[in-house]
Amino acid sequence: MMRKTLLFLLAATATCALAQSSSPPKYGPWGVDYADMDRSVKPSDDFFRFAEGTWLRDHPIPADKTGAGYNYDLPDETEKQVRAIVEEAAKRPEDATARQIGDFYAAWMDEAGIEARGTAPLKPYLARIDAVRDRYQLVQLMADSGFASPIDIGPTVDEKDPTRYIVGASQARLGLPTRDYYLLKGEKYEAFRKAYRAYIIHIQTLAGIPDPAAKADAIIALETRLSQDQWTPEQNRDPVKTYNPMTRAQLTRLAPEFDWTPVLARIGLGKQPIVDVAQPSAVAAAGKRIADVDLATWKAWMTFRFISNHATYLPKAFDQARFDFYSKTLNDVPEQRARWKRGIQLLDRNLGEAVGQLYIAKHWSRETERQTQELIGDLRTAYGALIRHADWMDEPTRKEALAKLASFDPRIGHPVKYIDYSSFKVSRADPLGNAIASQDFQWQLGLSRLGKPVDRTLWDMTPQTVNAYYDPTMNQVTFPAAQLQPPFFDAAADPAVNYGETGATIGHEMGHGFDDEGRQFDAKGRLRDWWTKSSASLYKVQAEKLAKQFDAYEPIPGVHIKGHLTLGENLADLGGLEAAYAAYRLYVARHGEPPVIDGYTGDQRFFIAYAQSWQGKRREGATRSQLLSDPHSPDEFRVNGIVRNFGPWYKAFNVQPGDKLYLPPAERVHVW
Repeated sequence: MMRKTLLFLLAATATCALAQSSSPPKYGPWGVDYADMDRSVKPSDDFFRFAEGTWLRDHPIPADKTGAGYNYDLPDETEKQVRAIVEEAAKRPEDATARQIGDFYAAWMDEAGIEARGTAPLKPYLARIDAVRDRYQLVQLMADSGFASPIDIGPTVDEKDPTRYIVGASQARLGLPTRDYYLLKGEKYEAFRKAYRAYIIHIQTLAGIPDPAAKADAIIALETRLSQDQWTPEQNRDPVKTYNPMTRAQLTRLAPEFDWTPVLARIGLGKQPIVDVAQPSAVAAAGKRIADVDLATWKAWMTFRFISNHATYLPKAFDQARFDFYSKTLNDVPEQRARWKRGIQLLDRNLGEAVGQLYIAKHWSRETERQTQELIGDLRTAYGALIRHADWMDEPTRKEALAKLASFDPRIGHPVKYIDYSSFKVSRADPLGNAIASQDFQWQLGLSRLGKPVDRTLWDMTPQTVNAYYDPTMNQVTFPAAQLQPPFFDAAADPAVNYGETGATIGHEMGHGFDDEGRQFDAKGRLRDWWTKSSASLYKVQAEKLAKQFDAYEPIPGVHIKGHLTLGENLADLGGLEAAYAAYRLYVARHGEPPVIDGYTGDQRFFIAYAQSWQGKRREGATRSQLLSDPHSPDEFRVNGIVRNFGPWYKAFNVQPGDKLYLPPAERVHVW
């Protein structure tokens, strides 16, 4: 089971201003926007609102977005940059890559052509579903690109030997975002399920499918049964429980209904002797549903899912229906995004590195790379000191931790080599066909890597992505180029700001190597318990305290943060802040104590910058979805829930007993 730890809506990737800049900072006199702050709020009562309360009050969420803040603003700027690249590429049809990009985008933007073709592009795919006559044919078709299945199968990295690829199998996503939407009681969730039924009926009606209401009821009943057996997001975070390599004989005993040998052979995996099953009980239960649910229901489910999953490539009525349910009903977003913006996102998913190579040529500098690498060096030094002085960690564990730190592999900007898309055939007149062809291309790309050593140069994000991630099997952190630009990258900003933003971000990603999940992987990326019982026990005490703190937070009425689901991200936030502050103090030791600026000390500026880096707010529906299934806490709690555990923040702002964020020292959590 591949597990990559994303920064999500990351707002902390400015690089250290070690070099002087002749330009002023983009935000405020030293890198923080005073206009966003609400200095009537006592920082020790609500640090998040002290740092950005005016912005929270006055800045509306755009009608086409789930939220607002730096992590929404920067992608807007990046999309404009990419649009210019794409439109320029379309003028160079003699260049094969430029023509692919231009044709894919043009096919998507040709709304008149899409309307004129109607549902004709669907018919060959729906005919394949209609032709299924038995369960053997059913599971064969489920394995093909573009068709829904209750389980996912594909190449992955062996977590106990990350130098090789193996095959993985896991529970698949259903039509609603998570199992909670099927199972939770209450008026809100009943309304979601009612709206889902209406959506299923509507999609089928648009496609001319008979008896849509009865089929909708059967589809929801099937998905509800599947959801009851699926693992929770919290369970899926356990790398030991989700590592279950099985032989063909073991697979057959587990879930014979999937006809493993012929199915794997059909999709190019017939020579692979082992399949790592992430959720054995869920896969076994899905197999039982293959057997005990009638074939007609399965075919109706596959038909609905194919149309729904590809509705964006179909006439406007389909596209709008999907938006109305998934964005408007579930996430409270009132308006569809501009079509060109959605086209840029589709290019990112389908020809991302081809676009990325052009993006890097225009929007990347070696100076950005140099400064970022310099800051990473400070964070590495800071982490080394923290590990060496962690009084809860015994020497055998400390030795292993330092070895893992030494093997940490940061990657900045862009891949060293790009994906070759030359075999991906793009049509200028078939956006649905392009989507299926892209899935086929990606599948063949994965197959081509089987039997070879794992390629450590591969990226799971494109250079134009505003985000970052940590991969425990590679012990790598990856920062795409688009993340390293204003408002996050600003060489002219005060060093305190850059350490509070970028430093905390880099510290966060490095910290994932030691969070409750990442700590179970060693210096070589192997799933291996390298902790002594004593050190592990002391670590778990602190982790459990943090989980309980976050369990108590209730961002929307009746829905709490799941402390154990978000534990890895919360530990990385806290550990990253600790490391970033230590790195900042290293900088101060080299350059001298910084002056007070506008009444704020260097330490205060560090923490204000950290808080403003998490500027953001989300619609209630989007927040609900996040709380039910996302391992990241809402922005407010990534500030207030973190700083209240950190001693230097108390000192910087003179936080005292009786202040709302005050925690007695014994209740504070310390990662390092």
